[in-house]
Amino acid sequence: MAAPAVLRALRRLCSVLLFLSQLYILSGRESTEIPPYVTKCPSNGLCSRLPPDCMTCNTNYSCIYGKPATFDCKVKPRVHCVDQNNHEQENFTVNMTCQFCWQLATTDYVCTNSTNCMTVSCPRQRYNATCTVRDHIHCLGNRVFPKMLYCNWTGGYKWSTALALSITLGGFGADRFYLGQWREGLGKLFSFGGLGIWTLIDVLLIGVGYVGPADGSLYI
Repeated sequence: MAAPAVLRALRRLCSVLLFLSQLYILSGRESTEIPPYVTKCPSNGLCSRLPPDCMTCNTNYSCIYGKPATFDCKVKPRVHCVDQNNHEQENFTVNMTCQFCWQLATTDYVCTNSTNCMTVSCPRQRYNATCTVRDHIHCLGNRVFPKMLYCNWTGGYKWSTALALSITLGGFGADRFYLGQWREGLGKLFSFGGLGIWTLIDVLLIGVGYVGPADGSLYI
C-alpha cells in the first residue's frame, strides 16, 4: 500500500516541478523582449539628442509659455546614451520651448486626412483629425492628440482644366462632366448651356473656385 502512495506523491511532485519550470521559462522570455521604443533610440548617441520617446522628463512647473526652459530627464530602460565626454549617463537635462504638443506649429506634427468631407462648401467644413508629433520635436503633454482641421484633400482635379473646358466647351457641359457633376452636365448639354447664360455663369463660378469637384475635394 505504501508503494502506490509514494508513486502518486512523486507524480504530483513532478507535475509541480514541470509547471514551475514552464513558468520560469515564460517569465524569462517576457524579460528578454525588447520594448518597441528601443528601435527609435540610437545606441551610444548623445543623451540630449535622443528622441522624446526614449526618455522620461519631469514637468517644469516654473516654465513660462513660449519661453525656453530646462527639463530634467532620464533615459528609459534598455536605452544607452553618452554625454559630451563619451561617458555613459542616465540623467541629463534637455532644453525645449515651454508649450504643449497641441500648441506646436503645424509643421511639427502630422495629422490624419479625411476624404469624406466637403472642401468646397460654405461655411468650409472641418473634420476630427488625430495628430502625432514628429520624432525629433520636444513638447509637453500627450504626443498624440485630436484636432479640428479644415478639409483639404484633393481628388486630382485641376482648376486650369476645369476653367479651360468651361470657356471652350462649357455650352456642352464638358466642365460639369469633368468635375463629376453629370446631372448638371446633361442639363447644360440639352439646353445648349442654358442658351449661353449658364455657360457664362459657370465660367465665373469656376474661375473664382466656387464650383468644385463633385467629390468635395480641392483643386490641384
